[in-house]
Amino acid sequence: MSLQTIENTEELEKHIIALIAIEPRFAPVYEQVGMPSLRHNAGGFEQLMRAMVGQQLSVAAAASIWKKLVAAGLTTPQAIAEEQDETLRAQGLSRQKMRYVRSLVAHDIDFATLTTMPNEAAIKTLTAVTGIGRWTAEMYLLFSLKRDDILAVDDLAIKVSAMTLLGLAERPTPKQLKGLTESWSPHRSAASLLLWSYYGLLRDKTAVPL
Repeated sequence: MSLQTIENTEELEKHIIALIAIEPRFAPVYEQVGMPSLRHNAGGFEQLMRAMVGQQLSVAAAASIWKKLVAAGLTTPQAIAEEQDETLRAQGLSRQKMRYVRSLVAHDIDFATLTTMPNEAAIKTLTAVTGIGRWTAEMYLLFSLKRDDILAVDDLAIKVSAMTLLGLAERPTPKQLKGLTESWSPHRSAASLLLWSYYGLLRDKTAVPL
């Protein structure tokens, strides 16, 4: 399994060109949306914790809670392990979110080792944490580990965009989409980035909910 990464826009462009050679229907998409942002982040405990805190919340609500946690110094494993639930609750964490965050602390992930793990092994390590599903794990591989061959087949925007791109009659299931896009490997991260940008374009063009 590929452990190759996409480090910069120049490398992303090479992947896009190779992807278009495999699936020419990406050519007009690329022409319309241009070069997608890589949206890389530093990863690590804090990045995963922030993702967990923000799940199923509005952007504003998630940002407000995260700001309180930062101000209280509660974004490190040691600080959280030493703190009482009442204090975490006072920063806006629900009982469920506290369980997720404490599970992340308890699993004590070696984030440096993640960088050398094959994709599926890294996903298995991450999803062992309560509150981290495959989608969150794939986002970590794509944006924190910068892996080059990640397609989030469970993502609604990607399913909608792929339906349009491939001329399908209905949204593909994750299993169907995985099968339809196997040939895109090892350029599926470039495909994800293009499909997300394409979804934004499709959404802007129609008043009908996607």
